[in-house]
Amino acid sequence: MPDGALFDDWPDRYDRWFTTPIGTLVKQTEGRLILGMLQPGRGELILDAGCGTGVFTMDYLEAGATVVGLDISVPMLAAAARKAAALETARQAAGRGFAAVRGDMLDLPFVDGQFDKSVSVTALEFIGDAQRAIDELFRVTKPGGLVVVGTLNSLSSWAARRGAKTVRGERHVLEQAFFRSPDELLALGPAGGRVATAVHFEKDDPPERALEAEGLGASRGADTGAFVAACWRKPAAR
Repeated sequence: MPDGALFDDWPDRYDRWFTTPIGTLVKQTEGRLILGMLQPGRGELILDAGCGTGVFTMDYLEAGATVVGLDISVPMLAAAARKAAALETARQAAGRGFAAVRGDMLDLPFVDGQFDKSVSVTALEFIGDAQRAIDELFRVTKPGGLVVVGTLNSLSSWAARRGAKTVRGERHVLEQAFFRSPDELLALGPAGGRVATAVHFEKDDPPERALEAEGLGASRGADTGAFVAACWRKPAAR
């Protein structure tokens, strides 16, 4: 896991990007895929590992779950905590439940089987030892619980463009990221998992074209979306 300082100046820029037209569409598209897999429920205890500023965390809270948000960066966690507090105030649900924990996904500070479900969105690309990270998510999830992971897809045109920028020597935040294919991601968990991709549109597509491309990619089950997510159910205890 990288040092938290790498992300400490991200919160404002990260959140601003998700308010742009393309960022809003990306968030909606990725969020729909993750929610469809995770299906957070009222009263469930969910770990959001690598929660960042809570862009996706709020969806789980909206569903009535109690969420522990873990991240390596204190400023990112602080931003997530502020959003959760504002959400609870708006919904008059004080105390419903968000806890911020600074920690490393490769060594989660939780006991075995603590969470009903575990989820991680756009964090695995910053971790070289993906298998250890996935194993940790399974360790802290209850038998029979779900583990859902979303990351950047190596088979997408978005990844190709980012790779080309790196080759040209252009600096960008993902120049040292680990992109993984759907098969590579799925192989990190036990047999019986499922995988899907989203964000089948291009960064510069107008909204109408983006929505059309997304629908077409989803209907075809294309494996080249910029975002790939996998879902596994932890085997029940014997």
